[in-house]
Amino acid sequence: MLGGRRFRREERMKKKITALLMAGALCAGMLCGCGGESGQEESPKESGQGTNPGENAGGAVDLSNIYSGELEHNVTIRVLENDTAIEQGYFQELIDAFNEKYAEYGIVAVDANMDQYSNLADDGPYGYGPDVLYQANDVLMKYVEGKHIYPIPAESLECFPQITENAWNAYQANVNGVSYYMGVPVNVQSSMLYYRKDLLPEDWETTWDKNGNKVPDMVESWNDMYRYSQEIVARNDGHYGYMRSLYDVYFSSGFLFSYGGYVFGDNNTNADDLGFSAGNAEIGANVLLQQAALMNEGCIDDSITVSAYSRLADGTYFATMTTPDVYTLFLKELQLVYQAEGMSEEEARALAEENLVITEVPKLPASGDLTEEDPELIPLKAMGGVNGYAISAYTKSPNACLAFVEFATGYEMMLRRNQMLGIVPARSDVADTVGGVSEIMYHNLDAGNIVVMPSIRAVEQIWTPGQTFFEDLAKDAFRPEAEKKYKTLEDIKNGLAAVDTQIYDAVHTLAGTN
Repeated sequence: MLGGRRFRREERMKKKITALLMAGALCAGMLCGCGGESGQEESPKESGQGTNPGENAGGAVDLSNIYSGELEHNVTIRVLENDTAIEQGYFQELIDAFNEKYAEYGIVAVDANMDQYSNLADDGPYGYGPDVLYQANDVLMKYVEGKHIYPIPAESLECFPQITENAWNAYQANVNGVSYYMGVPVNVQSSMLYYRKDLLPEDWETTWDKNGNKVPDMVESWNDMYRYSQEIVARNDGHYGYMRSLYDVYFSSGFLFSYGGYVFGDNNTNADDLGFSAGNAEIGANVLLQQAALMNEGCIDDSITVSAYSRLADGTYFATMTTPDVYTLFLKELQLVYQAEGMSEEEARALAEENLVITEVPKLPASGDLTEEDPELIPLKAMGGVNGYAISAYTKSPNACLAFVEFATGYEMMLRRNQMLGIVPARSDVADTVGGVSEIMYHNLDAGNIVVMPSIRAVEQIWTPGQTFFEDLAKDAFRPEAEKKYKTLEDIKNGLAAVDTQIYDAVHTLAGTN
């Protein structure tokens, strides 16, 4: 009986994948490495370039030669997950459930036990890389060049129609006019505001709710957040209002985008066009400079990022901005504080859930002046990303890897990932089920208020110049007046223009590619 069930399940999966792959292969066409697209040709030995078993002499890839639809038996697939999923126990639950389902085939998924930021291009050619890897779209898509990851037969997956087009687009590679999906979206990332509801003024409903919508003004407008932060800092007791490490390009660049800045031109596909200084981006950078004046010097580096969990929990910080996938870490810290005060675990968790609020980020003043009374408000266009799974081109078990990806992106596991980690699921059906933050994120994505990180390799070059500028900008808040470098908007504009030049040089001169 067991053998019959095993045969039928394997045959069903083989027929499902093979039939859809055949259809996908007919419309997919040819997939070449991005080196061919940019006119560069590197030998595999020189570039660490992967190889595709389905690739013919002309560079075409027949996906059915990679994914035959027949599961490999008695194999171990190494999965690289992010640290939070491992620390919070989700990843163990995922692989336990997968291993139970596929035990009859001898397929075992294990932790790759590697740093979450390991480089597949370095490790894969030597057999040290993972078979399946989870990361942000900008990280995974850099592996397209060099053919380090396999294209995914996305249309064959159960999750395909449930994931929004915007999310799939982050994993789309266009080669010779043909589009391919190189990863499977799992969750949408962008900035969210975290704050302590119990640290609001007792009379906030009468003094901090001008529009009477039952939402505190300081979490709706950066001007009101600035004013409230001023009040807290004025107490001179070591407490702060809004706190954020401003050196972080991921979070700070959104202030530039909100006033006309961008990363690359042509919808983040043209690395010849750099836009950190475009439009009135200097106004957004000046907003950051104003915020820094109400923080401490921890905003210059990662000090605030590292301490935010404990400082929000002990009440030192009123609010911070980060991504939704770390909600459980903030919640855990606050729960521990309440338990230390004598509450039971159940009581502490309930109170932590009540007092820790995650919501959309406040709106910005169109003028960029945080002291302006009753300003015209505009949305913050935050940088975002789509985290997902990709399959290594060095794996010897592509069918087992595809089975893992399909299992991990199924409704039940995506729902569980949300429940345990607080992520915003890429699946619309799961997002509809959980509501709340997911609804906010999807609205902002559809409204264009989330700028998804570029999925071209050149994005690797933006971080160091950007970070150097934002660090220097934050330092200006603590320099003596005579030593300040950014006294005018023109000074800031020139600093951002230098960032554009540095990125352009890094992309075209140092890296020699776009």
